[in-house]
Amino acid sequence: MNLLGVLEGVLFVVGDEGITIEEMSRILEVSKDEVKKYLLELKESYEKEDRGLRIRYLGDSFKLTTKEEHRSFYQKFLTNATDHHTLSNSALEILAIIAYHEPITRVEIDELRGINSTFTLRKLVAKGLVKECGKSDLPGRPNLYRTTKEFLDYFGLATKEDLPDISQFLPKENEEETELFTSIYKEQPKT
Repeated sequence: MNLLGVLEGVLFVVGDEGITIEEMSRILEVSKDEVKKYLLELKESYEKEDRGLRIRYLGDSFKLTTKEEHRSFYQKFLTNATDHHTLSNSALEILAIIAYHEPITRVEIDELRGINSTFTLRKLVAKGLVKECGKSDLPGRPNLYRTTKEFLDYFGLATKEDLPDISQFLPKENEEETELFTSIYKEQPKT
């Protein structure tokens, strides 16, 4: 098995959260020195001019990032990828999660959605509807996100308190949940 390729894949999968040498050593089942050797080899291959990614050591973790010198192209893509006046369903879902749970990490958003939110979250940051607002105390110190003034303007809200009360959409404590099948398709008594 090509452990260099596996390491590259792991760096891609962990995304913004990054991964420590200890975690990589445990996952790849090799020594920390071997992980360092693979990281250096991969880092050197990414430093070539024809590559768009690089490996960075940020916040006690290694992360796969884009090259700073290409930043203007990425910003252009993120801001022009879709019409400025419409948001996808996934973007609306992420905005709602952030608005009702802020500050929140990307991993917490992913856990609530059950799907990776990295790309859409980056687009929301680029559009100015969401911003990083610090670091969590969780392992790896992931970024915390919150909505912005532009978010309020976009949805015509004066303050965050103007958001609809989410409790109206949740089942009431004394309300019994009934299973659709048993409530509609009850077995009829034989006559």
